[in-house]
Amino acid sequence: MAYNILIVDDSTPMRAVIKKVTRASGFDIGTFFEAANGAEALAVLDANWMDLVLTDYNMPDMDGLTLLKKMKADDCMQTVPVVMVTTEGSHERVETFMACGAAAYIKKPFTPEAIRQTLNTILGEPEDGQEPVAGGNEGLDF
Repeated sequence: MAYNILIVDDSTPMRAVIKKVTRASGFDIGTFFEAANGAEALAVLDANWMDLVLTDYNMPDMDGLTLLKKMKADDCMQTVPVVMVTTEGSHERVETFMACGAAAYIKKPFTPEAIRQTLNTILGEPEDGQEPVAGGNEGLDF
């Protein structure tokens, strides 16, 4: 099964890093969609089916927590898993993310293994025989 994933981050280079690491995780990626903030993400979600949202917390216009809350309040979006990928690592902040419905939390900087482990937990492990994309785990720490 190919997964559609929305990456939400105000940093274009960080979206590219997350996309590369997610591809290297070994999951069958259908299409990556991107948004620079929560407001853009809601527009993308209104027009496209997503299997997963990976979002930053700190963004202009609409932050990741507000995006999460709006998704969980929407009948069509509430079942889409949301993973917070952010530098916000305080215990209180993580508790808030989880209490508002986040499926998981990954702290920046992160490793390819952290993305893979989170995707395994949320979406299931890659099918037998499926290999990570060439160049997979390059030993990079993002």
